[in-house]
Amino acid sequence: MGLFTRDIESLDDLFLHQLQDMYYAEKQIIKAMPTMIDSASSEALKDALQTHLRETEQQVQRLEQVFQLQGAQAQGVECPAIDGIIDEAKDVNSEIADKSVLDSALIASAQSVEHYEISRYGTLIAWAQCLGKTDCVPLLRKTLEEEKAADAKLTGLAEQTINRRAA
Repeated sequence: MGLFTRDIESLDDLFLHQLQDMYYAEKQIIKAMPTMIDSASSEALKDALQTHLRETEQQVQRLEQVFQLQGAQAQGVECPAIDGIIDEAKDVNSEIADKSVLDSALIASAQSVEHYEISRYGTLIAWAQCLGKTDCVPLLRKTLEEEKAADAKLTGLAEQTINRRAA
């Protein structure tokens, strides 16, 4: 099912589809993060990515709770957007030899993922509120706050040390 198909006839259908999109995205992120962690040379960056990997695993569990609240099976739908962001991160990882420059590139890639997630979770929260799915909002909001915090942490690492080291 593509994003705009006859299967999506209501905001409720769109909400469910976006949940499936994010479920797929989070699972793909979990698969991709260990390579990023292994590629990082900065211990602070490794720690930040490792911490967020654990958070992402919890985010999948929260999405499963949201599916359950909707009476729906937790399943993903292919998300070309996250696939593209992850593919770009893989390319960056294989093309940059200088480890300090690679750390800056890894942060940029990770922040691309975070920004995608922030926009999607913000939308899911708005739709859940509009649809009266108030039981879903706290679960989605917790994840949104984690994504914002991860983005801020990455920005701090980049600005305080990693980008300077790369320069």
